[in-house]
Amino acid sequence: MNNLQPPEWSWRDASGDFVHQWVKPLSEGSVDMVLYGAPLSRSSISVSGASLYPMEFRKMWKGFSTYNFDEDLDLSSYAVRDAGDVVMHTTDILLSHERIEETTRELVSTYNDATTCLIGGDHSVTACAVRGVKRAFPDERIGILQLDTHLDVRDPAELGPANGTPIRQLIDGGIVRGEDVVNIGLHGYFNSAPLVAYAKEHGIRMVTLRKARELGVAHCVEQQVEELVKRVDRVYVTIDMDVLDIAVAPGVPASTPGGMTAEELFMSLVRIGQHHAVRHIDFVCLDPSRDAATNATVKIGVYAWLEFITGRVLAQRRK
Repeated sequence: MNNLQPPEWSWRDASGDFVHQWVKPLSEGSVDMVLYGAPLSRSSISVSGASLYPMEFRKMWKGFSTYNFDEDLDLSSYAVRDAGDVVMHTTDILLSHERIEETTRELVSTYNDATTCLIGGDHSVTACAVRGVKRAFPDERIGILQLDTHLDVRDPAELGPANGTPIRQLIDGGIVRGEDVVNIGLHGYFNSAPLVAYAKEHGIRMVTLRKARELGVAHCVEQQVEELVKRVDRVYVTIDMDVLDIAVAPGVPASTPGGMTAEELFMSLVRIGQHHAVRHIDFVCLDPSRDAATNATVKIGVYAWLEFITGRVLAQRRK
């Protein structure tokens, strides 16, 4: 695959009980999940170092075991294979976006029984990846589950294909239907009235964080996935890390007060991971350059990814 290169940071330790020893290159053995990075943040509306996250994400693996104490579950039976990072052009954002789209198409076509996981990068990469999935499966209806503080339906005609526009790009481009988009985590004073009007006009399902908490966030997420899969063939999940409260996750470009707790996100991802229709996931908008000295947000990002895989392994157990 011409647009992929080995990750900037990778481990080659002997087999063992830690994540950096468990994840193998894509060329080795069977595949349950294809992991790949899109280190792009030039398309961010706000200043962002999210392009650094794929590297920092892999560096943090050495601090995590494959054993989940809460579930008494070892994840090592689940075959995660690292495809590396999509090559980004130094200045040409559109070319970088094209490479993400084409790489996604190739990966989901070649490994069509595996889950794909994209590590961003800013949120513009989501539109590219979903277009790649649609090219691979043109006759399938794609649903999007979005955990986010923002709607991300700003107008690309004004901003270009920036990180505030991916959902609108996909709806206006006919890739997904508005009624097949569910956004959970919206709160506060971070979406303008015209953007909410666009979302309502196109039937986007908006669930405020306050409403989700009344139901129980993880339970609400599970319910919404169940409703979504009644209408679509496959679900793409996008986790914008700014859905988290700034107090627990300072390392995001558009951090806000009043967001999810880490535990709410973790529990939601275990539920999401158990659903068979969820075929693709990304984690975006985590900026290590803004993080606390303890690397709190990067640690939460790795933990969140492992919780999704926990859901996958729990689902395998039930078969």
